[in-house]
Amino acid sequence: MRRALKPLWILLALVFLFEAWLWEHLRPIVAWVVDRIRLEALKARVAKWIDHLPPLATFLVFLVPVVLLLPLKIVGLWMLAQGWWLGAMATLAVAKVVSMGVTAFIFEVTRPKLLQLAWFRRFYAIVLVGLEKAHALVDPIKAQVAAWMKPMRRRVRKLFWLLRPNRAGRFVRHVRRVRRLAAARAQTA
Repeated sequence: MRRALKPLWILLALVFLFEAWLWEHLRPIVAWVVDRIRLEALKARVAKWIDHLPPLATFLVFLVPVVLLLPLKIVGLWMLAQGWWLGAMATLAVAKVVSMGVTAFIFEVTRPKLLQLAWFRRFYAIVLVGLEKAHALVDPIKAQVAAWMKPMRRRVRKLFWLLRPNRAGRFVRHVRRVRRLAAARAQTA
């Protein structure tokens, strides 16, 4: 039974690691965007307002991006049901990226207050342990895939080296000659 569930655990670990990767990479981008907004007074007022909130109210502030982007996710699911796959995927991807980015930024502002809640502190510790377990499960597989891809990477690099404009002459001439011979044989047949 454990062997049968291992692919499911690996898939869940990959999803978890993707979420963590997205979180880590969107946080600085959102912080950069927020820093570019010339509303320092508003940002300072929001930070001060959050400082004066009790921890449970801070948790509700943390959930605001999820609630605000829920209609966009529902629209994406509706588009998916209508068969508009590309639009649905784009809508869901935009909603996910914006939601993760804004949530990452708000989490940085609200983390000290949220960690005052005992249940949130336990959940946060569980998430960190889960992240470590996911890495322990996926990292050996990543190493195996990287080792398997190494020889292939060399071949692809060599092919692209042959296709460079200054190196392509002999290779392209050879391909043209093969095409001409194939076309000539097709005409005579």
